[in-house]
Amino acid sequence: MPRRGNRLLVVGLVGAAALTSAMAVAALATGAEPVAAGVVCPNPVDELPAIPAGARIQVERELSALDQQVAEANERLVSTAGQGGPNFAQNAILGPLRDKRAATLERIAIAIGREADRPEGLEQFATCALLGEGEQPAPTTTTTARETTSTTAAPEQEQDDVAARIACPDPTGALPAVPQAARAEVERELANLDRQVEEANERLVSTRGQGGPNFVDNAILGPLESKRAAALDRIEIAIGRVSDQRPGGLESFAECSLG
Repeated sequence: MPRRGNRLLVVGLVGAAALTSAMAVAALATGAEPVAAGVVCPNPVDELPAIPAGARIQVERELSALDQQVAEANERLVSTAGQGGPNFAQNAILGPLRDKRAATLERIAIAIGREADRPEGLEQFATCALLGEGEQPAPTTTTTARETTSTTAAPEQEQDDVAARIACPDPTGALPAVPQAARAEVERELANLDRQVEEANERLVSTRGQGGPNFVDNAILGPLESKRAAALDRIEIAIGRVSDQRPGGLESFAECSLG
């Protein structure tokens, strides 16, 4: 899978609240069992381009805010159950949530636009809906598109997706002799690198068939690259703290690929 070398993508693009809500809509649209009442929101991940390094921190922060907003709205939905009239949820929960999401999505567009082409149309992801218990909502455009892509995929492509694994370069050969005083920390960070790849592969399996063409890059490979870059930097710092032979260039081992 081709990727831009200077790209650092978003950590945690899809939080549990937004992802669960989106999956609930998709499940109901395909005739699955109804779920309990909750706020469901469209997922903006597929519409995001590769995130420039200069915008990465702010975009990460705003995407986390979107997840937090949905979680808070669902908490408020539970705590106010039975209150107000028929328009209570719309006026007191969904309306304010839409405004918050619109502002957050605008900040994402601005942050990316400062460094690259500004993404357009993110405002369409601001409006959320209330999924009542037993309700069978009509499929949205996004859900339909995903179902079509999934059901019409060639068998060969499906087999490739199942067998695909994330492969990452091994930095151990580039390390100098690790001083005794740094050994424990370096070993801990090397173990972190292994665990990060395992978690990314688990996520690759659990999210198979979700999202658009940029989903794996944005939601899995990008966050993995950022985590690995941080772990590799901590390795450099640990060695450099007790030795004048601080290794350089370990960041070249941060980027992984889908093999």
